[in-house]
Amino acid sequence: MQPEFWHDRWKNNQIGFHLDHVNPYLARYWPTLGLEPGARVLVPLCGKSLDITWLAAHGYHVLGVELSEAAVERYFSEHNLTPDITRRGAFSVYEAGPVTLMCGDLFAISAADVATCQGLYDRAAIIALPPEMRANYVTHLTKVLPRDCRGLLITLDYDQSEMPGPPFSVPDTEVQRLLTPEWSLEVLEQSDILDKSWKALNKGATRLVERAYRLQKNV
Repeated sequence: MQPEFWHDRWKNNQIGFHLDHVNPYLARYWPTLGLEPGARVLVPLCGKSLDITWLAAHGYHVLGVELSEAAVERYFSEHNLTPDITRRGAFSVYEAGPVTLMCGDLFAISAADVATCQGLYDRAAIIALPPEMRANYVTHLTKVLPRDCRGLLITLDYDQSEMPGPPFSVPDTEVQRLLTPEWSLEVLEQSDILDKSWKALNKGATRLVERAYRLQKNV
């Protein structure tokens, strides 16, 4: 999947993946991670998610990484924030208060960039990537994030032959294969949300299971 795909989606406002509300799993389960307010949280492929604002409002410092400059700029403009913009290596870095968004290739982040991240929130990253990129994504995060980093992962699981991604189907068997034993996993909740997704229903999907995981990095 080429960067142009995502640039075009944002340019043409084809952002059905963007939620117009805070993800309920975040509000429900983030407090169970035991991260103290003030902790820094990595949010990969963050877009202009309202979850960024939720985390910041609850006292966390957010480090988002997003490929699309349009998405980053729209986040700050829609929240009436004027960020300081600097250049840091391969990234344009936008900062306002507790929110820092790095605009560039997620695979270019280094251990130094995320050295102080105690938390990870993935609602839209792993399901946005095709299989070969998912493996690289997990390998990269495992390499750069510090030991004992704790996080929340949200996935979708459906019959991939019934509709194309993204968002892609990432079944539990794949999550377990990709993350263990380097990460400890716990399924917090799983639910078939097919009746709530007109898009999936219209495309003929017969199931659409959403899972929320609690993560902790062991290495």
